[in-house]
Amino acid sequence: MILIETGKILAAFAVCWLNFVIVDTYFGLPKKPGVLGAKVIGEKIENVGGNINGGYFMGNIVCSPDASAGTLMASIFYYLIGFEGGLIAALFIYIGNRLCNDTGYAGTIGAITATILIYLLSGFISAEYFIAGMVLAIFSIQGVHHGAASRLLGSIARKMGRI
Repeated sequence: MILIETGKILAAFAVCWLNFVIVDTYFGLPKKPGVLGAKVIGEKIENVGGNINGGYFMGNIVCSPDASAGTLMASIFYYLIGFEGGLIAALFIYIGNRLCNDTGYAGTIGAITATILIYLLSGFISAEYFIAGMVLAIFSIQGVHHGAASRLLGSIARKMGRI
């Protein structure tokens, strides 16, 4: 039973990680800092041996609702209310983007794509596993090793042609 639970969390982690990294990269988070705080974080990460574009990505995550926030909120609201909850989360992320003067829509799109993915996979993996998976996905980028994470994010952005 523990192996099945662990497998579901790891599968949800992979789906959440791919969702937020692809959406955020597509919407240009690694290209430039959206706010001053993201620039400072990107430069600090570069100073410790990281990649400046990956640092901008990580800084933008911290400073404005991005696809990681959208994916996490969609998972929580889907768990609480169902499919409609994921759409309500997307509305809240959209409002958060406007409050942060964020011109991008990565957070809103990330919440919508996460809601659709959770709906499509709900026969195999229920929403609570996506909450755990998204926490692990954010930790893998922001909590393990900033230099290595920023180089990985910079590499993905180059391969996607976004920098």
